[in-house]
Amino acid sequence: MGGGLAFSCNCGTLRGEVSAAGVKGGTRVVCYCADCRANELYHGQPDPAPDPVDLFQLSPDTITITHGAEQLRAIRLGRRGPLRWYAACCGTPFANTLAKPGLPFAGMRSNLFQDPSALGKIRARAFLPVPGKQSRTKGGGAMALGILSRMITARLSGRWKDTPFFDADTGKPVAEPELLNKAQRAALYP
Repeated sequence: MGGGLAFSCNCGTLRGEVSAAGVKGGTRVVCYCADCRANELYHGQPDPAPDPVDLFQLSPDTITITHGAEQLRAIRLGRRGPLRWYAACCGTPFANTLAKPGLPFAGMRSNLFQDPSALGKIRARAFLPVPGKQSRTKGGGAMALGILSRMITARLSGRWKDTPFFDADTGKPVAEPELLNKAQRAALYP
């Protein structure tokens, strides 16, 4: 496909490519937050704690799903939280997006790529635990600048409508997100 980087879910049913522009313009971030951990646990993945979840933030229009798009499903840990997409075929966590396509953002799991080092070095560490204090973020400025510049570029160019996560005509998610109930959420936050 043109110099991009291939990705796939654990079983290989859901696969595609991030364009070369997406790889070049993305930001690699690791996140220690309880919600990223809960998402991993919900999908039966190994508990990442005390390590973070490795994510690659990019514009959704740079993601092309070539096989298995019908496998995309989403959950929400809370009514206002992001959509957390996964592959229904094998439960592989796939990406996080905001709830509306007009705010173009995606954070793909780095381990979807055969060689995560091709995504570049880690630029930010979000929600770093600090004993006895509130968590903090290292590299937050670079992370925020990347998110804002990608969003503005996608909005101005009209590319924000080109997303595998939302229907281009209705703007609704391609799969109705499941909102986890209180008991389901409680089980994910040990």
